[in-house]
Amino acid sequence: MARVTLHTLQTAPEAAKPFLENAQKNSGFIPNLLAVLANAPVALEMYVTVSALNGKAELSLAEREVVQLIAATNHGCDFCVAGHTAVALNKAKLSDEVVGALRGQTAIPEVKLEALAAFAREVIATRGNVSEQTYGAFKTAGYTEGNALEVILGVSLATLCNFANVFAKTPLNPELSRYSWQSDK
Repeated sequence: MARVTLHTLQTAPEAAKPFLENAQKNSGFIPNLLAVLANAPVALEMYVTVSALNGKAELSLAEREVVQLIAATNHGCDFCVAGHTAVALNKAKLSDEVVGALRGQTAIPEVKLEALAAFAREVIATRGNVSEQTYGAFKTAGYTEGNALEVILGVSLATLCNFANVFAKTPLNPELSRYSWQSDK
């Protein structure tokens, strides 16, 4: 059971309703993350705004989903792991093997994506104080200085979502149940 109110279109504060209406229109349902964030319309607006900005990054959707799954598993956000698993498999077209490695917090079998994942893991673990070795491997894999900052952007987006969901004890929407994941944290 959620720790905070899961708002609907009928119960949400007026400032949150347009965001929930848009989610309903685009997805066919309101993800419970948005229902939680609706309690603070400014947090919901931040999520929508930063998500849109993150979508403009040079990193591909698949690469952005690697970052999101690294953050969600490291932060122990069951809801976000499920949601990003759905996106990673169905929209980003990451392989089952790559998604399984991300969910299992093991090495990714693709060298370039593993360099990205290692960089993202270290950004989170060191609060940005990434080693020269990890950063060098990231650049050797073909990533740029700008991509490094885009990873940090993705981690910042994930932090809002992950922390909000963990705090709120956000339940998984039935539409995401086949992608469920349990944190050991």
